[in-house]
Amino acid sequence: MTDNQKTDRSDRLAVDCAVVDGIRVVTVRGEIDQDVKDALGRALTSKEGAVPPLRVVADLSGVTFMDSSGINVFVAAHRHVRDVQGWLRIAGAQEPVMRVLQIVGLDSVVACHPTTEQALNA
Repeated sequence: MTDNQKTDRSDRLAVDCAVVDGIRVVTVRGEIDQDVKDALGRALTSKEGAVPPLRVVADLSGVTFMDSSGINVFVAAHRHVRDVQGWLRIAGAQEPVMRVLQIVGLDSVVACHPTTEQALNA
C-alpha cells in the first residue's frame, strides 16, 4: 500500500485513502451527509494536482448513515471514472446504507461487494 492520506472533515466522518495494486481504496467511517459530501467527493475522484484515479473501491463498512448527499457523491464519482474508462465499486455497506443504495437503484449501476477484498478482485 502507498499514497496514504487521511482527511478528517468533521467529528462525524473519517476518510482514509490508500492505493492497492493501482486501485484507490477509500475507507469511510461515520456519517455521510451534506456537511461532508465535498470531502468524500474529493477522496473518491482526486487529490489536488494529481491524476484522477481510474479504479476506485469505496469501503463503506464503517458508515452508519448516508443520505441523498452521499448518493449524489457516488453518482458523480461513478460518472467521473466511467468517463475515463475506469470503474467504481462499493464494498462492505452495512444494511441501512445498502438499503439506501438499493432504494435509489445505485446498486444496479455501481457494483456492490460484501468486502473490500472481493471488490478489489472482482
